[in-house]
Amino acid sequence: MTVEEILGRFHGLSALVVGDICLDRWCTYDPATGEPSRETGIPRLGVISAEVTPGAGGTVANNLAALRVGSVAMLGVIGEDGFGWELRRALGERRIGCDLLVEAPSVQTFTYTKLLNARTGVEDQPRIDFINTRAPDPAIEREILERLREAAPRFDAILVSDQAETEHGGVVTPAVRDALAEVARSHPSQVIWVDSRLRCEHFRGVIVKPNQQEAEEASRRLLGRVDFAALRQHIAAPALVVTHGSRGALVVEEDNETWAPGRAVEKPVDICGAGDSFSAGAAMALAAGGSVAEAARFGNLIASITIMKKGTGTASPEEVLASL
Repeated sequence: MTVEEILGRFHGLSALVVGDICLDRWCTYDPATGEPSRETGIPRLGVISAEVTPGAGGTVANNLAALRVGSVAMLGVIGEDGFGWELRRALGERRIGCDLLVEAPSVQTFTYTKLLNARTGVEDQPRIDFINTRAPDPAIEREILERLREAAPRFDAILVSDQAETEHGGVVTPAVRDALAEVARSHPSQVIWVDSRLRCEHFRGVIVKPNQQEAEEASRRLLGRVDFAALRQHIAAPALVVTHGSRGALVVEEDNETWAPGRAVEKPVDICGAGDSFSAGAAMALAAGGSVAEAARFGNLIASITIMKKGTGTASPEEVLASL
């Protein structure tokens, strides 16, 4: 399929993003206001402006919306707090459905607070993350599973964001992985695309997209060696798509391996979120009828556009066509 053909089908497709969704808070501070606190003597950072965007799985959803996928929805957990309110508003502004979000008072909304120097525009202070480190309450997990099983058949593609870097606290629990495997067995033509930072070898029967480091680490944990073909076989994945940054992506299927080259970009502005934009583009290209190799090439194209923007950028259909 051509890029034009893929883009032309997006408006008729629907996508559900499942998993860890967070709020990205981009806070600009003025170094000139950094006098020590009168009470404690501890230096302060004076934030003079803040911008919020959906992060983690929200970045995937934001990319889907920017590509004008017909319907985009989120299934995850947020807290009954101010960050949760800000996240709902940010999603709503981008026409991303929030009805499937589970709101729970026992968790805090997963939030990244990034501190940018007003003089340089550079993020030069430690990031402040609001994370959850305890396993979700069983009632919350049951609600996630019920909503997933009920909603899954309505979507052409399900994109899973397993971004939690703690052992517990993430949305994609073993029970959620089992439910996704059930959905994959029940709906074999549906695209289920998984991006997991630490646990890709634990999924079954779905397409898994790790980056090179994640795939090598998973392979060593599982096999004691780097063997992507054996990793794919263990997962029983229709395909394993291993991204290699600007070099492109390796597509490992049952009978063959294909290299999808990247698009050369000089002096990228910000690679943050490149994997999420790749996933959004590739998963929907696959849902539009492309092969896995064609989908990977399309994902590379989307990522090459987003890394030329500050923060977690997106690519519109017009920008994609212009890049050709």
